[in-house]
Amino acid sequence: MEHVIALDAGMNKYQPLKKIICYDDFDKGLNGWMDLHPNYVGKDFNTLRYSHVDKTQWGPLMLSSASFRLAGTHGSMDGTYSLKLSTRQAANPYTEAPAPGSLSHGIKRLTTHLPKGLRQYEMWYAYTPEQDRQGLSEQAMRAFGIFFDIQDDEYRYFIGARYLNAVNGEMVRRWQIFKAKEVTDVEWAYGVENDWCKMGIDAMWYGKRYADGSTDGFEFIPDGYQDLCYNESDDKINWSYLRLLIDTEKREYVELQSGSKIFDLRGMKPTLTAPYARIKGLFNPSMWVENDTDRRVFFYADSVVISGE
Repeated sequence: MEHVIALDAGMNKYQPLKKIICYDDFDKGLNGWMDLHPNYVGKDFNTLRYSHVDKTQWGPLMLSSASFRLAGTHGSMDGTYSLKLSTRQAANPYTEAPAPGSLSHGIKRLTTHLPKGLRQYEMWYAYTPEQDRQGLSEQAMRAFGIFFDIQDDEYRYFIGARYLNAVNGEMVRRWQIFKAKEVTDVEWAYGVENDWCKMGIDAMWYGKRYADGSTDGFEFIPDGYQDLCYNESDDKINWSYLRLLIDTEKREYVELQSGSKIFDLRGMKPTLTAPYARIKGLFNPSMWVENDTDRRVFFYADSVVISGE
């Protein structure tokens, strides 16, 4: 039997590996992406295990036409709707744990059926602060990132990249990867005993943060400085390309592409953690955004492609 494969025209802006695991064009709906809530593990599923980080207030996800205050609508890159992540008007100083609502997180919950090997995450995205006051406000965006949350037969690990845009109002503009320092689980969880989270997991909000922008959960990429396109007023957004290539056989990074710039990450390893109960085969692509000031920030994903060899 001869197989004829016709790809959606929207795939032309991507460079996937051989097997396309999912192509999520948010003009066609949420495609299984959802926000994140803490685990209600107490009696009758109505209580939370105590954590220093309040995860009940993370900003929600929605389909958005990216409208702006001066009576206009951006639409998406090649349609109407994108996936929008929004934060609240709240931010702690960088060296403290993230304030409730200062992050928004999107996740697509998958398991894997493929042999180990190369996996790739591609996305076209844009970001802007809320148009609620005068000023360029580029520094209102603290960070955003993408990653895979993976659990194989032996380990759970987070593998991905964060763009650190600003720290306490000062522009940084450097890329980092998920890589935890050798700290204890208690130190990782801000001193909380028996926290659900273990060292290396959920580095988006766990792990001590330092004034230079480093954290216990991320490592700066060598020569990782990059000026991203940020337009001169916050009623304008520009769509940008982002690609992360990893190797699940070697459990290591391969490369990160942001726009036309490619960072060679071969040999760099994520932090491996003992497996969690009941989530064998986990393969969750995720994205998140965090604000640096008391101004909301918005992150738009036009579409996402996850592929494997």
